[in-house]
Amino acid sequence: MAVDQILEYLLPVIILLGFIAAGCLIKKILDVYVARLAKRTKTKIGNILLAAIKTPLLVIFALIGANFALQYVPVPPRISPLIPPVFKIAIAIVATYCVVKIASGLINYWGGTRPSMKTITPLIDNVLKILIAFIGLMVVLNILGISVTAPLAAMGLGGLIIGLALQNTLSEFLAGIYIMTDRPVRVGDYVKLETGQEGYVVNIGWRSTRVRELPNNIIVIPNSKLAGCIVTNYYLPEQELSVLVQVGVHYDSNLEKVERVTCEVAKEVLNRVPGCVKEFEPFIRYHTFDSSSINFSVILRAKEYVDRYLLTHEFVKALHKRYKKEGITIPFPIRTVYLTEGKAMKGTAARPAKPKKR
Repeated sequence: MAVDQILEYLLPVIILLGFIAAGCLIKKILDVYVARLAKRTKTKIGNILLAAIKTPLLVIFALIGANFALQYVPVPPRISPLIPPVFKIAIAIVATYCVVKIASGLINYWGGTRPSMKTITPLIDNVLKILIAFIGLMVVLNILGISVTAPLAAMGLGGLIIGLALQNTLSEFLAGIYIMTDRPVRVGDYVKLETGQEGYVVNIGWRSTRVRELPNNIIVIPNSKLAGCIVTNYYLPEQELSVLVQVGVHYDSNLEKVERVTCEVAKEVLNRVPGCVKEFEPFIRYHTFDSSSINFSVILRAKEYVDRYLLTHEFVKALHKRYKKEGITIPFPIRTVYLTEGKAMKGTAARPAKPKKR
């Protein structure tokens, strides 16, 4: 009789310890083998999932073991109906905690891989945690037999009121998320807006984006405006860009010589001036018979947008000096007016006579 009583009390303990041991064994397997497999992947998603589920998995095994163990323990009739809901609630809480850890880890990892998301990641993390916690609360209320219709309706009505009250703010927030995820502009890019303003992107926030102009002024652009306007990003797809300089020479010029001399000057400037692509072979393209000159474009290459200013400056100086040495003329507009005695030829205006000095 004494042995039977001992076994009766010992069996629930053995069941509980068995489930806990099984949970510890699975946790050990996850620590050793799954963690080793996760390290071979390029991303840290495996490590995030592993860190989030290890401890909750052990707790769930302990709860399941306790549920089975209590079946072999005499429980008062008033308490026995409460045991299944309590275990369901405990498992729901642990599962909610596990989902919160996974979501938070993934959001922070995603934000860490995108520097532009650094300012908005904590806000998204907190909103997601609140949303998951609310869903977990609804599950717990449903287990307790409490209707969740009223809380859900209240949440929907409250969300509608908040959405109407913060319509502009939400518009800027969603536009900011679009800019950070689609990445038409990034922090550090040199951009030009369709309004003509240009500069470096210094910050992308959840409500506005800040652009620093070359004179060191800050332009604050609402995200909705930035998402809806035409933006030229001089850093996409890469920072290097072509620099075109327009030049005109006299009609009497030897165009072959002009091309050779211009390319020699351009190559010398690319090798000498900082911020230029030295490996690039400059070239020219004639394109217009103008009123007083033959015009062409000189194509150079700079490492980034602002380097074009110094490159153009030095090239114009060097080209002017070399043309003067080679006898190549850069003409300026000239208009010749033919006059007859007191009468202008058809299609021209007579030049007024100079007043005589008294």
